[in-house]
Amino acid sequence: MTAAGAVRLAALERRIGYKFTDRELLRTALTHASAIAGRRTSPHDTYERLEFLGDRVLGLVIAEMLLDAYPTASEGDIARRFNDMVRNEACAETAVALDLGQWIVMGGSEAQSGGREKSTILGDVCESLIGAIYLDGGLEPTARFIQDNWRDRMSEWRARRRDAKTALQEWAQGKGYGTPSYAIVGKSGPDHEPRFEVVVNIDSIAPGRGDGGARRDAEQNAAEAVLVREGVWKNDR
Repeated sequence: MTAAGAVRLAALERRIGYKFTDRELLRTALTHASAIAGRRTSPHDTYERLEFLGDRVLGLVIAEMLLDAYPTASEGDIARRFNDMVRNEACAETAVALDLGQWIVMGGSEAQSGGREKSTILGDVCESLIGAIYLDGGLEPTARFIQDNWRDRMSEWRARRRDAKTALQEWAQGKGYGTPSYAIVGKSGPDHEPRFEVVVNIDSIAPGRGDGGARRDAEQNAAEAVLVREGVWKNDR
């Protein structure tokens, strides 16, 4: 590792609040597959294996945080909160807050196409960083990192963030309206940061619209718009 590379990694360590004993783990956690394309390498040279591990460690720590914070909550409530906190989008938001994008090692074409701002890559790198901290220092510093960066998300979660599509389907079928259907009616923005506009159609009532950075998010927002409009959910945002 060059002196300049060591200085950059030291800056990241200060940013995340953890100093690695084995900085090679940190370097690997930041390396995208595009950085080694065409070279004879092993699966250990990119963040993919660390991402796999980090995803599991994140789930363990978040589950324990939720059980401690909500001792009287039902299993269903805990599960909904858990799913929101461990999804890739949540990891990507944490990566943005930590400005991890500037430290990702990737190939030139991937970088030029906006790879450092891609939500999927940012989320994956955040998980790989968790995996690297776990291998380097064990569960205690890893849990501390997760608690520091997920505590606000946990406290800000509202019960209304339950899967809106499921809630809408249950409501519509209960009313005899049938199953909602979703269609993309618009797409804008660059390829690395698209915006989708979706319409949800239900028999006997007006359609609902929603947008988002992923089709799934747009569908959820469209479903939520109908639930709020029909008085099923309160508009308390």
